[in-house]
Amino acid sequence: MKRALSIILIGLFLFVTIRVLPARSDYKGLKKRVAVFSFVDKTNRAYAWWGGKTVGRGLSDMLVTALVKSGKYTVVERGSLDKVLTEQKLGLSGLVTPQTAAQVGKLLGVELAIVGSVTEFGHKKSNVGGRLKGIGLGIGSQSAVVAVDVRFINTTTGEIIRAETVRKEKSKKGLSISTPKFSFHDRNSFDQSLVGKAAREAVNEIVEMTGKTLEKMPWEAKIIKASAAGNIYINKGSRSGVAVGDVFVVYRKGEALIDPDTGLSLGAEEEKIGTIKVVKDIAGGRASVATVLTGSGFQTGDIVKLK
Repeated sequence: MKRALSIILIGLFLFVTIRVLPARSDYKGLKKRVAVFSFVDKTNRAYAWWGGKTVGRGLSDMLVTALVKSGKYTVVERGSLDKVLTEQKLGLSGLVTPQTAAQVGKLLGVELAIVGSVTEFGHKKSNVGGRLKGIGLGIGSQSAVVAVDVRFINTTTGEIIRAETVRKEKSKKGLSISTPKFSFHDRNSFDQSLVGKAAREAVNEIVEMTGKTLEKMPWEAKIIKASAAGNIYINKGSRSGVAVGDVFVVYRKGEALIDPDTGLSLGAEEEKIGTIKVVKDIAGGRASVATVLTGSGFQTGDIVKLK
């Protein structure tokens, strides 16, 4: 019981202190929280990504950037995610399981965790020509392939709600120049390369999948604190699309519903407590203050929903 309570308190603390990446301001809807874990590199290819990143880390960072630029999601900053993994001694092997992702996701207050592995990454060439002092010249075709196995995990249940393999290939024909080694020295050289273009297409497809997956998941927040003066503090603010004047329904979570066959959580019974109205944005948009419209007895950890 004490361990469960401490996890709840840690999670609520992280809800308001965790850093999230800023997004575009033109999207006006409520934003759900997403955490992207570093992808595992299964290619066994020694490519040098700029900044010393692995291929898996580089592709997952590209995904984070694309999600942030869409302006539709609140994305947990990479440093905050790594910090929680380290502090909770999770994922030390480099492999993140659905259970690990769900546990970290709860602490970070995210609805969806994205994990994946890079299974293909690189160039294939078919040239007719020769070599001169280590440089190959020829006429033929070049192609690049990027493939990622990606899984979307509901952090409430720990269930993999979608799993896909995204594979993109780009090719061109004509005069080719090849060197014995291949590396990305900067973002521009990567973006202009065939493999960079294939990676971008793969990432864009994963962004679309993320949106469709989150459409089926309800938006939620939690009460951080209910003051004696009647103010209700919730862990989402303008950064998550919450605006002054928004009205929400508050529920209290009851007994957990556990599938006896799989051991997976199927959610929990919920009791409606009342309704609240947002009156102030605080903590740089990471939280907000509301007043009570109906109900009483609001507590830390109560769930805030649209209806």
